Amino acid sequence: MVKEPNAQGDAGTLRRVLAEYKPVAEVRADSLAYRDFLKHFVQKNRPVVIRGAAAHWPAVSKWTPQHFKERFGSRPVSVTREVRMPFDEFIDAVEASSDDKPGPYMFRCFVQETLPELLPEVMPKNQFIFSRRHASRLIPAKWYRPDGYLKLLIGGCGTKFPVIHFDGENAHAFITQIYGEKEFVVFSPDDSPYMYRTEFLNQSAVDDPVHQDRVRFPLLAKATPYRTLLEPGDTIFVPSHWWHSARTVTPCISVCTNMLDSSNWDGFVAEVAGSRRETPMRWRLHVSNVLMSAMESLQDHWPRLASTLRLPRALAPVTADGAPDPTRILGVRMPFLG
Repeated sequence: MVKEPNAQGDAGTLRRVLAEYKPVAEVRADSLAYRDFLKHFVQKNRPVVIRGAAAHWPAVSKWTPQHFKERFGSRPVSVTREVRMPFDEFIDAVEASSDDKPGPYMFRCFVQETLPELLPEVMPKNQFIFSRRHASRLIPAKWYRPDGYLKLLIGGCGTKFPVIHFDGENAHAFITQIYGEKEFVVFSPDDSPYMYRTEFLNQSAVDDPVHQDRVRFPLLAKATPYRTLLEPGDTIFVPSHWWHSARTVTPCISVCTNMLDSSNWDGFVAEVAGSRRETPMRWRLHVSNVLMSAMESLQDHWPRLASTLRLPRALAPVTADGAPDPTRILGVRMPFLG
């Protein structure tokens, strides 16, 4: 059940409307085959909550704010783009956070670069939370990230991501809850005309997707919010160009990863290489796509042959079992087209 936040008691409260919403589709991890996940959600660009997707991760039974405070002490950690804090001071601020006085919200801590010792605790092979083409050695080195750009997200009661947004580079996203509860609100790409884009085209000026200010943002009434509440071990899949925002209901810890595959490849190329076909980067990405598509098709349609040849799985894995282990290749760049 989604828990309602307290509306801020300012002068703008009276003009706010509690938006009607729809639930995000959800399914149990043990009843969802990976092929069905790709077919019904990834390829159709539909969000879904996968209950229990990461219940087996060591982090789910180990990570708490106090655990991080004791483990990292005064070690500096990136919290936002501008703010770095000693970890213990940050955790104190998280535990003191409230709906009335929200504390800091960590959203710029890339685990592989800053806290690599955490990787084994969130990287046991997971059939859903898999970066796909980011794990292919056929992709240019700049985007070779078998960890899917894994980020650590930590916040206290009342904190939230700074803006409603969708991920850059046309990326799909997975957010997995480790500790506590977090509410998500998502809007379809079809609602983009009503989302009041800022100068950053993937960010919205809307300040609250739930208690909506219909005076400042009247078009928001035409948009349909989807809401859900994540609990430890749950994962939400947020497809490319789906607007989303998160609010912490209790002190909580999550991780976020990105996915790149054939379903969002064209949009990725358009964002990172522009629209001119003759640019060198577009050519490199086109060659990468041709080679990856061939390797993926071989594994999908002729798995025995692909297994015998070994090279398709090594160059362009289509399942998490075939992907390189980020804990063993830290700092190593090995793409074929790098």
